[in-house]
Amino acid sequence: MSALYAWLARHPRLVDGVLAVPLFISSLGVAIVYRQFLMIPVTLGLAVPIVFRRAYPTAAFATAVLAGGLQVAVGARHVPADLAILVLLYTLAAYTDRRRSVTGLAICLLGSLTALIVWRSPIQPVGLPNLDMVLVGMIAPGGAALVAWVLGDSMRYRRAYYIGLEERAAQLERDRDAQAQIAAAAERARIARELHDVVAHNVSVMVVQADGAAYALGHDPRRAREALAAISATGRQALTEMRVLLGVLRKADKAEQAALAPQPGIAQLDELLDQARAAGLPVSCAIQGKPRQLPAGTALAAYRIVQESLTNTRKHAGPLASASVVLRYADDAVELVITDDGLGTMAPGDGPGHGLTGMRERAAMYGGSVHARPKAGGGFVVMARLPTTAVDARAAALPDTTPPVIAAPAPAIPTIAAAPATAAPAATAAPAATAAAPTSAARASAA
Repeated sequence: MSALYAWLARHPRLVDGVLAVPLFISSLGVAIVYRQFLMIPVTLGLAVPIVFRRAYPTAAFATAVLAGGLQVAVGARHVPADLAILVLLYTLAAYTDRRRSVTGLAICLLGSLTALIVWRSPIQPVGLPNLDMVLVGMIAPGGAALVAWVLGDSMRYRRAYYIGLEERAAQLERDRDAQAQIAAAAERARIARELHDVVAHNVSVMVVQADGAAYALGHDPRRAREALAAISATGRQALTEMRVLLGVLRKADKAEQAALAPQPGIAQLDELLDQARAAGLPVSCAIQGKPRQLPAGTALAAYRIVQESLTNTRKHAGPLASASVVLRYADDAVELVITDDGLGTMAPGDGPGHGLTGMRERAAMYGGSVHARPKAGGGFVVMARLPTTAVDARAAALPDTTPPVIAAPAPAIPTIAAAPATAAPAATAAPAATAAAPTSAARASAA
């Protein structure tokens, strides 16, 4: 049946022709029987517009009204083709605006009253029909015209309603696709930032350790073995982090996703600083304020900002540079200040990167900000602020299960002494790794 309906929908004029042909043939028979041959063109004018009513509703209705007016003007008998007026009024109400269809309804009511006067009963006296005739005339043809208009107008309303539903569904589908594209783009940007942080940090550590191993290989094999072991451990850590990150790109089930290791946070800063020291970069750390539990996203952003800043120090600051990290817990935010005393704007450069851009994007995701600039006396400083106001109330209600963070808070800025003893060869070998290091000026827009 659906195939039949589809075929009929593709051939509307054929369907309307099936309705027009019986009306024309029956009216033609009446005209021949009563020898009213003038009714033949009138019948054509009433029946033929039915075939074109869907494509040209206004023109078809006007043509039929003119034919009906001619029929009434010459005093011809009413014929079955007069029903075409009702069909075309329904079409006018269903396919055009209400103002036009109401005008058509008024024409039909006026035409029915005029036809009633002309086709009055012979027993009635000449002149205006009496009240009974008016009532019968308004109820019969006028009532039929009103019913046809109501049906057509309701059809127009239903059609507009369904079209609106289809348009709304299509808009919702477009919005869903757009949201999916936005989410995919955001996920790609997040993955790009994570990959940059993982690769840039760990590869820079491996390069420094490899240069140190090459330097110590001839006269200190033990130090060379230690450097090679550090390279191996750093490489494994990088592979683990990349495996965790890229796991979201695979179609894994929930059990597999639950098995993925968590992303690093504030609690892992100790390991990050130890790794930086092992690579030959003396790092001190200070904590101000009362440590508290942070949201996972904010903690990850803080970790990545410190990681990227230390990576930039190793790459740009020079072999004799040292760094310091200050972690400050404010009432409504966590603040980070990472500084170094390296070459500043005097080091040679290798072009722009994406490190500082990624840091700013991370902070912006949580309503924070990152500012980076060279220091007046040499070196570089990165300042970040990550708001925590929206989650402090919930965090306060939870038990404090956060492990000790780097160092206990103290009234003054405590300094954790660097441990350069085991990293001296790597630090000494750093000139070979930094001979083509990027400029610190490029760090304002680079990694």
